[in-house]
Amino acid sequence: MKSLFSSILVAAALVAAPALAEGPVDTSQVRKDIYKSATGKEYSIATVVKVDGIAWFDRMRDGVKQFGEETGHDTWMLGPSQADAAAQVQIVENLIAQGVDAIAIVPFSVEAVEPVLKKARDRGIVVVAHEASNLKNADYVLEAFDNHAYGAKLMEVLGGYMGGEGKYVATVGSLTSKSQNEWIDGAIDYQKANFPKMELVTKRLETYDDANTDYNKLKETLTTYPDLKGIVGGPMPTSAGAGRLIAERGLKDKLFFAGTGLVSVAGEYLANDDIQYIQFWDPAVAGYAMNVIAVMALEKKDAEIKAGLNLGLPGYTDLITPVKDQPNLLYGAGWVGVTKENMDKYNF
Repeated sequence: MKSLFSSILVAAALVAAPALAEGPVDTSQVRKDIYKSATGKEYSIATVVKVDGIAWFDRMRDGVKQFGEETGHDTWMLGPSQADAAAQVQIVENLIAQGVDAIAIVPFSVEAVEPVLKKARDRGIVVVAHEASNLKNADYVLEAFDNHAYGAKLMEVLGGYMGGEGKYVATVGSLTSKSQNEWIDGAIDYQKANFPKMELVTKRLETYDDANTDYNKLKETLTTYPDLKGIVGGPMPTSAGAGRLIAERGLKDKLFFAGTGLVSVAGEYLANDDIQYIQFWDPAVAGYAMNVIAVMALEKKDAEIKAGLNLGLPGYTDLITPVKDQPNLLYGAGWVGVTKENMDKYNF
């Protein structure tokens, strides 16, 4: 099957770069029995992402690939070439037809994938999701952290750079991307409570996880609001789109940014002080972790998948279940904050 589908400010936000084992993910503390089949069965597990071919999910593929190499399970990653809900649904339909054992998914639109994931589960396929805390048709949803706290940290940093006042704008990949909207909810709540002199001047800009779209929509917003002072970015590509705009317009130290990003994407803008702060979790670790949970579910180890579970992976050593009536919604503590000063610790 592989041959068919393989294709600063706040010290608490900063953590040391993870040590590497044989691959990009440090798996030295992972219990080997946690992903082994009692019967020696090799499971087929497809990881379906929002959009293939961008740095974030290239990094996730590394984790998915490493999991397969270390465990012997048949694992691969795929996604639409553009962020498109219908295309992602069709990929899942194809996987159902092929009879995979499990699907790990990062939905572009939770609403769009609900029916097809129900169909998958009705066929006995295990579903593990990420960045989808409101998804109903999943055996487990594994989030890297508390989404509101993640967004609050972005605003804490952005508000500091803005001096606690001025106009700002927020971006999301999609208005239906649950986790990103929760980040922005957390950011706005923090702004209202702590920076009352700041003002969100537009509705959330929907940028479809595309840096060029980010750039163009931010440029349009800047035309309307030439005194714009801040950008809080939900999707990773906003870091590049915002950095490009700030650099081109000579707005360094006038327009500030804090948002999701990767050093490989936004590093030049951090180094040149065009943007100040990016925040992320390692998508390679998230990909590996989803596949671990999938095998545990396939092996009927559901009694172990609960609060306190230690996957032995950075940021996933003491999972919590914060929503009382959703015991299958699991949170880790996996984000890091990066500035110009510590960006050299991260090579992705």
